[in-house]
Amino acid sequence: MASRSNVIVGLDIGTTKIAVIVAERVPGGKLDIIGIGSHPSSGLRKGVVINIEATVNSIRRAVEEAELMAGCEISNAYCGIAGSHIKGFNSHGIVAVKNKEVTAKDVERVIDAARAVAIPTDREILHILPQEYIVDEQDGIREPIGMSGVRLEAKVHIVTGAVSSAQNIVKCANRVGLAVNDIVLEPIASSEAVLSPEEKELGVAMIDMGGGTTDITIFHDGAVKHTAVLPLGGNHLTADIAAGLRTPSSSAEAIKKRYGCALASLVQKDETIEVPSTGGRDPRILSRQVLAEIIQPRVEEVFNLTQRELHRSGFDEFLTGGLVLCGGSVLLEGMTELAEQTFNLPVRLGYPNNIGGLIDVVNSPMYATGVGLVMYGARDENYERFGTASGGLVERVKSRMMNWFAQYF
Repeated sequence: MASRSNVIVGLDIGTTKIAVIVAERVPGGKLDIIGIGSHPSSGLRKGVVINIEATVNSIRRAVEEAELMAGCEISNAYCGIAGSHIKGFNSHGIVAVKNKEVTAKDVERVIDAARAVAIPTDREILHILPQEYIVDEQDGIREPIGMSGVRLEAKVHIVTGAVSSAQNIVKCANRVGLAVNDIVLEPIASSEAVLSPEEKELGVAMIDMGGGTTDITIFHDGAVKHTAVLPLGGNHLTADIAAGLRTPSSSAEAIKKRYGCALASLVQKDETIEVPSTGGRDPRILSRQVLAEIIQPRVEEVFNLTQRELHRSGFDEFLTGGLVLCGGSVLLEGMTELAEQTFNLPVRLGYPNNIGGLIDVVNSPMYATGVGLVMYGARDENYERFGTASGGLVERVKSRMMNWFAQYF
């Protein structure tokens, strides 16, 4: 197998699964999915690596599967990062404009001014996402270069993460023989795949419910306004089912996927399920209604915490585009109906779009992050690979921000 220069790889290191998506650029600027590898993840907890060896083995199996399907060797990847250590906040920078006309250097300086905030030494900046520019009190500007003025302001959203978590992700990828092109916040990647530009303009909240965490991202006026991570996910549903039905965790996961329903009122009274017992006892026949009554309170808890976070952000009144749900845990029956009841907003499931190739293989909310990573990589062509001893992500972030600015504005 020979490596291809036009191949982009996304590595989604999740709490319950490792997914590797391989795509190639085709004429016209689109991406074709040519390979996918997936393997259960056993070395992470709540989105954070806690066992290097187990994570490396899971990544290696997923990479081998993706290489076999794609028919090419994989040497580098865009890696997703998540976990409750992720923190996002808005910042504001002001600079004087030289020569009374805004240049690219002025934009770079105002972004530097916006990111000049005190950050603990155990954290580093993952993303600096421009929201808008203000020239001489004229706000709402997205392309300030060339405008006349004496003062330039920038509003940005800064995402930070724990240094150790980012280093461990890079270390795991390097151990498998993969160079890391970039580390990308997973909900930012997912938004590339499932949200439309119109939704981002109107105002939309994306809820990415994975195995260990639930990620919340709010877009308005085409920019990221708020990010947050809740330490709850699909694994908590599985744990509740295992405890409530007195069945092993592996059986609880299988029951959740096959029979799970997030809204008990949707379940017929006469529906039954077979529940394996522990200790060699005979399996039991239980009502599916019992299962739904175990799942619904936990999902309601996640949605209520999400609603509280949306309210705390101050952007809950601007979600004209409603909510978009993605991640493997949202595939439960009744998830969108319960979300609409809770949030009183239009809700839809987020399926990857604007891609070609093996669309049917990745056409699921659980692959939103993996597909989003390759889409993110497709517009980040001028990258530099780095390893664990690269000296941090700040230089990468600055160049990435300038590339983002040049391509979108």
